[in-house]
Amino acid sequence: MNRLQQKLQEDKKLLSIYFTAGYPSLNDTVSIIEDLEKSGVDLIEIGLPFSDPLADGPTIQASSTQALKNGMTTEILFNQLKDIRKTVNIPLIIMGYFNPMLQYGVEAFCKQCQAIGIDGLIIPDLPVDVYHDEYKAIFDTYGLVNVFLITPQTSEERIRYIDSISNGFIYMVSSASVTGSQSGFGDEQTAYFKRISDMNLKNPQIVGFGINNNETFNQATTYAKGAIIGSAFIKHVSSEKLDTIPDFVSGILQ
Repeated sequence: MNRLQQKLQEDKKLLSIYFTAGYPSLNDTVSIIEDLEKSGVDLIEIGLPFSDPLADGPTIQASSTQALKNGMTTEILFNQLKDIRKTVNIPLIIMGYFNPMLQYGVEAFCKQCQAIGIDGLIIPDLPVDVYHDEYKAIFDTYGLVNVFLITPQTSEERIRYIDSISNGFIYMVSSASVTGSQSGFGDEQTAYFKRISDMNLKNPQIVGFGINNNETFNQATTYAKGAIIGSAFIKHVSSEKLDTIPDFVSGILQ
Protein backbone atom coordinates (compact mmCIF):
# COMPACT_ATOMS: atom_id res chain seq x y z
CA MET A 1 0.00 0.00 0.00
CA ASN A 2 1.54 3.31 -1.05
CA ARG A 3 1.21 6.74 0.60
CA LEU A 4 -1.89 7.65 -1.41
CA GLN A 5 -3.74 4.45 -0.56
CA GLN A 6 -2.86 4.92 3.13
CA LYS A 7 -4.04 8.54 3.08
CA LEU A 8 -7.39 7.53 1.57
CA GLN A 9 -8.01 5.27 4.57
CA GLU A 10 -7.74 8.15 7.06
CA ASP A 11 -10.99 9.10 8.78
CA LYS A 12 -11.18 12.68 7.51
CA LYS A 13 -12.16 14.75 4.50
CA LEU A 14 -9.14 15.27 2.26
CA LEU A 15 -7.96 18.48 0.63
CA SER A 16 -5.92 18.09 -2.53
CA ILE A 17 -4.24 21.07 -4.18
CA TYR A 18 -3.28 21.18 -7.85
CA PHE A 19 -0.58 23.54 -9.07
CA THR A 20 1.45 23.83 -12.25
CA ALA A 21 5.10 22.84 -11.93
CA GLY A 22 7.44 25.67 -12.86
CA TYR A 23 4.90 28.41 -12.09
CA PRO A 24 5.01 31.26 -11.17
CA SER A 25 8.78 30.79 -11.57
CA LEU A 26 10.65 27.74 -12.84
CA ASN A 27 12.19 26.88 -9.47
CA ASP A 28 9.11 27.43 -7.28
CA THR A 29 7.98 23.78 -7.56
CA VAL A 30 9.62 22.32 -4.45
CA SER A 31 8.96 25.26 -2.13
CA ILE A 32 5.24 25.25 -3.08
CA ILE A 33 5.00 21.52 -2.30
CA GLU A 34 6.75 21.98 1.05
CA ASP A 35 4.57 24.97 1.99
CA LEU A 36 1.38 23.12 1.07
CA GLU A 37 2.28 20.17 3.29
CA LYS A 38 3.17 22.47 6.21
CA SER A 39 -0.19 24.23 5.72
CA GLY A 40 -2.17 21.02 6.23
CA VAL A 41 -2.92 19.87 2.69
CA ASP A 42 -3.48 16.10 2.45
CA LEU A 43 -2.20 15.42 -1.05
CA ILE A 44 -0.79 17.38 -3.96
CA GLU A 45 -1.30 17.16 -7.71
CA ILE A 46 1.74 18.45 -9.57
CA GLY A 47 0.74 19.64 -13.02
CA LEU A 48 3.17 18.81 -15.81
CA PRO A 49 2.55 21.67 -18.26
CA PHE A 50 1.53 20.80 -21.80
CA SER A 51 0.95 22.98 -24.85
CA ASP A 52 -2.55 21.66 -25.58
CA PRO A 53 -4.34 21.08 -22.26
CA LEU A 54 -7.84 19.97 -23.28
CA ALA A 55 -9.62 19.93 -19.91
CA ASP A 56 -8.03 23.01 -18.41
CA GLY A 57 -9.71 26.37 -18.10
CA PRO A 58 -8.02 29.69 -18.84
CA THR A 59 -6.29 30.05 -15.45
CA ILE A 60 -4.50 26.70 -15.60
CA GLN A 61 -3.84 27.08 -19.34
CA ALA A 62 -2.16 30.42 -18.70
CA SER A 63 -0.04 28.93 -15.91
CA SER A 64 1.00 26.07 -18.20
CA THR A 65 1.94 28.48 -20.97
CA GLN A 66 4.05 30.52 -18.54
CA ALA A 67 5.68 27.41 -17.05
CA LEU A 68 6.68 26.25 -20.54
CA LYS A 69 8.07 29.72 -21.27
CA ASN A 70 9.98 29.46 -17.99
CA GLY A 71 11.61 26.33 -19.41
CA MET A 72 9.75 23.56 -17.58
CA THR A 73 10.16 20.08 -19.09
CA THR A 74 9.56 16.53 -17.89
CA GLU A 75 13.28 16.07 -17.26
CA ILE A 76 13.55 19.31 -15.28
CA LEU A 77 10.53 18.36 -13.16
CA PHE A 78 12.03 14.98 -12.32
CA ASN A 79 15.30 16.69 -11.45
CA GLN A 80 13.53 19.22 -9.21
CA LEU A 81 11.75 16.39 -7.37
CA LYS A 82 14.69 14.01 -7.00
CA ASP A 83 15.11 14.78 -3.28
CA ILE A 84 11.48 15.66 -2.46
CA ARG A 85 11.04 12.70 -0.12
CA LYS A 86 13.72 14.08 2.17
CA THR A 87 11.32 16.87 3.19
CA VAL A 88 7.77 15.87 2.15
CA ASN A 89 5.71 12.90 3.39
CA ILE A 90 2.23 13.41 1.94
CA PRO A 91 1.11 11.72 -1.30
CA LEU A 92 2.24 13.33 -4.55
CA ILE A 93 0.49 12.80 -7.87
CA ILE A 94 1.68 14.01 -11.27
CA MET A 95 -1.19 15.23 -13.44
CA GLY A 96 -0.51 15.69 -17.10
CA TYR A 97 -1.33 14.67 -20.62
CA PHE A 98 -0.22 11.46 -22.26
CA ASN A 99 1.88 12.97 -25.05
CA PRO A 100 4.85 14.07 -22.86
CA MET A 101 4.73 10.73 -21.08
CA LEU A 102 4.76 8.86 -24.40
CA GLN A 103 7.66 10.97 -25.67
CA TYR A 104 9.63 10.24 -22.50
CA GLY A 105 8.77 6.53 -22.71
CA VAL A 106 5.93 5.19 -20.57
CA GLU A 107 8.04 2.67 -18.65
CA ALA A 108 10.93 5.11 -18.23
CA PHE A 109 8.46 7.72 -16.94
CA CYS A 110 6.91 5.30 -14.44
CA LYS A 111 10.32 4.08 -13.30
CA GLN A 112 11.44 7.66 -12.66
CA CYS A 113 8.22 8.39 -10.76
CA GLN A 114 8.89 5.44 -8.47
CA ALA A 115 12.50 6.49 -7.96
CA ILE A 116 11.58 9.98 -6.72
CA GLY A 117 8.55 8.91 -4.67
CA ILE A 118 5.53 9.79 -6.82
CA ASP A 119 2.44 7.86 -5.70
CA GLY A 120 0.08 8.22 -8.63
CA LEU A 121 -0.71 9.71 -12.02
CA ILE A 122 -3.73 11.48 -13.50
CA ILE A 123 -3.72 11.42 -17.31
CA PRO A 124 -7.07 12.79 -18.55
CA ASP A 125 -6.51 11.87 -22.21
CA LEU A 126 -5.39 8.27 -21.68
CA PRO A 127 -8.45 6.11 -22.46
CA VAL A 128 -9.36 3.63 -19.75
CA ASP A 129 -9.33 0.65 -22.13
CA VAL A 130 -5.94 1.56 -23.59
CA TYR A 131 -4.53 1.93 -20.08
CA HIS A 132 -5.96 -1.42 -19.00
CA ASP A 133 -4.75 -3.31 -22.07
CA GLU A 134 -1.35 -1.70 -22.65
CA TYR A 135 -0.06 0.09 -19.55
CA LYS A 136 -1.65 -1.19 -16.34
CA ALA A 137 1.03 -3.84 -15.84
CA ILE A 138 3.74 -1.15 -16.07
CA PHE A 139 1.98 1.09 -13.54
CA ASP A 140 1.58 -1.88 -11.20
CA THR A 141 5.26 -2.82 -11.55
CA TYR A 142 6.30 0.63 -10.33
CA GLY A 143 3.65 0.93 -7.60
CA LEU A 144 1.77 3.80 -9.22
CA VAL A 145 -1.92 4.45 -8.75
CA ASN A 146 -3.66 5.63 -11.93
CA VAL A 147 -6.59 7.96 -11.27
CA PHE A 148 -9.49 8.13 -13.73
CA LEU A 149 -11.98 10.93 -14.22
CA ILE A 150 -15.76 10.62 -14.35
CA THR A 151 -18.31 13.34 -15.17
CA PRO A 152 -22.09 13.70 -14.68
CA GLN A 153 -22.44 12.23 -18.18
CA THR A 154 -20.42 9.05 -17.50
CA SER A 155 -22.68 5.97 -17.61
CA GLU A 156 -23.11 3.76 -14.57
CA GLU A 157 -21.64 0.84 -16.52
CA ARG A 158 -18.53 2.88 -17.32
CA ILE A 159 -18.18 4.11 -13.75
CA ARG A 160 -18.35 0.55 -12.42
CA TYR A 161 -15.73 -0.56 -14.95
CA ILE A 162 -13.43 2.32 -13.91
CA ASP A 163 -14.00 1.39 -10.28
CA SER A 164 -13.12 -2.25 -11.00
CA ILE A 165 -9.68 -1.41 -12.43
CA SER A 166 -8.83 1.44 -10.03
CA ASN A 167 -6.80 1.10 -6.84
CA GLY A 168 -6.82 4.64 -5.44
CA PHE A 169 -9.58 7.18 -5.86
CA ILE A 170 -11.95 8.26 -8.62
CA TYR A 171 -11.64 11.88 -9.73
CA MET A 172 -15.24 13.08 -9.84
CA VAL A 173 -15.45 16.06 -12.19
CA SER A 174 -18.24 18.24 -10.82
CA SER A 175 -19.56 19.37 -14.21
CA ALA A 176 -18.99 19.04 -17.93
CA SER A 177 -17.23 22.41 -18.13
CA VAL A 178 -13.50 23.12 -18.01
CA THR A 179 -11.66 23.86 -14.78
CA GLY A 180 -12.19 27.13 -12.95
CA SER A 181 -15.38 28.09 -14.78
CA GLN A 182 -18.00 27.94 -12.06
CA SER A 183 -18.76 29.06 -8.54
CA GLY A 184 -20.87 27.08 -6.11
CA PHE A 185 -22.84 23.90 -6.65
CA GLY A 186 -26.53 23.73 -7.50
CA ASP A 187 -29.13 21.03 -6.88
CA GLU A 188 -28.15 19.18 -10.06
CA GLN A 189 -24.54 18.78 -8.98
CA THR A 190 -25.50 17.86 -5.43
CA ALA A 191 -27.78 15.16 -6.81
CA TYR A 192 -24.90 13.88 -8.95
CA PHE A 193 -22.57 13.72 -5.93
CA LYS A 194 -25.24 11.78 -4.01
CA ARG A 195 -25.95 9.45 -6.94
CA ILE A 196 -22.29 8.44 -7.16
CA SER A 197 -22.05 8.07 -3.37
CA ASP A 198 -25.10 5.77 -3.40
CA MET A 199 -23.35 3.45 -5.90
CA ASN A 200 -21.11 2.29 -3.01
CA LEU A 201 -18.00 2.05 -5.17
CA LYS A 202 -14.91 0.36 -3.74
CA ASN A 203 -12.75 3.42 -4.50
CA PRO A 204 -13.46 6.71 -2.71
CA GLN A 205 -14.32 9.75 -4.80
CA ILE A 206 -12.58 13.13 -4.75
CA VAL A 207 -14.38 16.05 -6.41
CA GLY A 208 -12.61 18.47 -8.73
CA PHE A 209 -13.61 21.56 -10.78
CA GLY A 210 -15.46 24.43 -9.10
CA ILE A 211 -14.06 24.27 -5.55
CA ASN A 212 -12.61 27.60 -4.50
CA ASN A 213 -13.51 28.32 -0.86
CA ASN A 214 -14.66 26.78 2.41
CA GLU A 215 -18.30 26.64 1.32
CA THR A 216 -17.66 24.76 -1.93
CA PHE A 217 -15.16 22.47 -0.18
CA ASN A 218 -17.83 21.50 2.36
CA GLN A 219 -20.47 21.07 -0.36
CA ALA A 220 -18.18 18.83 -2.41
CA THR A 221 -17.18 16.67 0.56
CA THR A 222 -20.70 16.09 1.89
CA TYR A 223 -20.91 12.96 -0.27
CA ALA A 224 -17.27 12.53 -1.29
CA LYS A 225 -13.99 11.69 0.45
CA GLY A 226 -12.29 14.91 -0.58
CA ALA A 227 -11.99 17.83 -2.94
CA ILE A 228 -9.38 19.22 -5.31
CA ILE A 229 -8.62 22.91 -5.72
CA GLY A 230 -6.65 24.05 -8.76
CA SER A 231 -7.63 27.27 -10.49
CA ALA A 232 -8.36 29.16 -7.26
CA PHE A 233 -4.94 28.22 -5.86
CA ILE A 234 -3.15 29.22 -9.06
CA LYS A 235 -4.97 32.57 -9.03
CA HIS A 236 -3.77 33.02 -5.45
CA VAL A 237 -0.11 32.34 -6.21
CA SER A 238 -0.40 34.54 -9.30
CA SER A 239 -1.46 37.57 -7.30
CA GLU A 240 -0.05 36.97 -3.81
CA LYS A 241 3.40 36.16 -2.46
CA LEU A 242 4.16 32.46 -2.01
CA ASP A 243 4.53 32.95 1.74
CA THR A 244 0.75 33.49 1.92
CA ILE A 245 0.03 29.85 0.96
CA PRO A 246 -0.86 28.99 4.61
CA ASP A 247 -3.51 31.75 4.54
CA PHE A 248 -5.08 30.29 1.42
CA VAL A 249 -5.23 26.77 2.85
CA SER A 250 -6.57 27.86 6.24
CA GLY A 251 -9.32 29.77 4.44
CA ILE A 252 -10.43 26.52 2.80
CA LEU A 253 -10.19 24.37 5.92
CA GLN A 254 -11.46 26.94 8.47
